[in-house]
Amino acid sequence: MAYTPQYYAGNTSVAQNRRNHMSNNVQKVREISDEDLTACLGHRAPGSDYPSTHPPLAEMGEPDCPVRQMVTPTPGTAAGDRVRYVQWADSMYNAPAVPYWRSYHAAMNHRGVDPGTLSGRQVVEARERDMEAVAKEQMETDMTCPGLAGLRGATVHGHSCRLQEDGVMFDMIDRRRLEGDVIIQDKDQVGVPLDRKVNLGKPMTTAEANKKTTFYRVGNVAYRDDPEAIEWLQKVWELRTVYGYQPK
Repeated sequence: MAYTPQYYAGNTSVAQNRRNHMSNNVQKVREISDEDLTACLGHRAPGSDYPSTHPPLAEMGEPDCPVRQMVTPTPGTAAGDRVRYVQWADSMYNAPAVPYWRSYHAAMNHRGVDPGTLSGRQVVEARERDMEAVAKEQMETDMTCPGLAGLRGATVHGHSCRLQEDGVMFDMIDRRRLEGDVIIQDKDQVGVPLDRKVNLGKPMTTAEANKKTTFYRVGNVAYRDDPEAIEWLQKVWELRTVYGYQPK
């Protein structure tokens, strides 16, 4: 009998969206070319080869090891890619992804990644082509709204500020903006100007964002409106705090 893991408790749309992110049940809603992705990340010139830190594993003649026999290296590891990062900031105003859920999505659905979460930013470090696979998937799917989330390798502040009059999340160094009905980006994630404008697609409407968000928020779906999620949070806290996950 096949086992379907239950990643998160709750009966609200927010709980379901969190389950979707953790299980990679996300929908592709836009197309970002490899050249545009590379330009936005800013680690190498679009179209250039991946820089490496060591020769391909097949050429290194490493000692025989049972772990190496069991574990297939990721494409970036096999090629010897250097380690690089993608970092996001997500608006507190009903963005589709909460920073922690970007980490859960990467860790549960991709190999060889090192996710990290702070209060208003989320970073994934990995071999370069492996990192780009994570970044592309998150950019192209409904776990990202280009108006409510942005690549920010530096100067990440603004996620908790009120949205601008046009509904776009504030960015101190103006990497992306609304032009017509689409979001364009003309600086890479650390703010270096690009030689072209990258079309990130249409931002979600307020109604769409409210439906897709993983934020519990008064005024949309409040946490107190999801008693099952509260019950399990309290249960996990008790097991962890009182019993050290060793109930007897």
